[in-house]
Amino acid sequence: MKHTYTIEGMTCGGCKASVEKYLNEIEHVTNVSIHLEKGEAEVTMDKNITTEVLQKALPEKYTLLEKLEKNVFAPSSASSATIEAEKSKLQQLKPLLLIIFYIGIASILLHYKDWSWSEFMLDFMGLFYIVFSFFKMLDLKGFPESFKMYDPLAKRIPIYGWIYPFIETALGILFLMRFEIEIALIVTLIILGITTVGVTKTLLDKKSIKCACLGTALKLPMTEATFIENAIMIIMAVLMLLNIF
Repeated sequence: MKHTYTIEGMTCGGCKASVEKYLNEIEHVTNVSIHLEKGEAEVTMDKNITTEVLQKALPEKYTLLEKLEKNVFAPSSASSATIEAEKSKLQQLKPLLLIIFYIGIASILLHYKDWSWSEFMLDFMGLFYIVFSFFKMLDLKGFPESFKMYDPLAKRIPIYGWIYPFIETALGILFLMRFEIEIALIVTLIILGITTVGVTKTLLDKKSIKCACLGTALKLPMTEATFIENAIMIIMAVLMLLNIF
């Protein structure tokens, strides 16, 4: 018998090999086929094995769930599973939403006495880059592998994934110091434009992969929230450029 499972936490070829190894070691498992980009595993077994047993065989960084197939005879069960999946996704996105919230509040507090939209946006963009690059710096080795899963340029030019966190740090400093703002805005449009193309394609293809926007320290799924955060930065950059020119 063959079962399909979704596995969260896989970011590279090493993760794929590790998951295959642990699942193949389970008694009664005869074959394991991993689809890294889809975040799925097909497990063939000669005796039924519960999801709990499979999960216990994997390290804590991986979350294994049986892939639910559509069943026209059990709509209520399918609806319940969808609701639970949405709740789980929201819980995973909580760190990202909190970080953006705090960046927004900090940017407002810096200028609430003498309000200026342009100053607010510059500080928001500066803090955004500094905070997000910090999380990427926590795992400089793992970030490039995760990033190239969806960024078109990182996929074609591997070294781009290695230097990307440093580009973000530099942009954050430029915005906060109000230095060479025009250049920083143009670079922002280029790098986030490229990433947004990859994010959009991933979402349209409905691939289940991890978002590397906060590095690999936090297990964030690739969702519409990733597209929205990029869109906010791109819109701000466009508005600032229009204001300058």
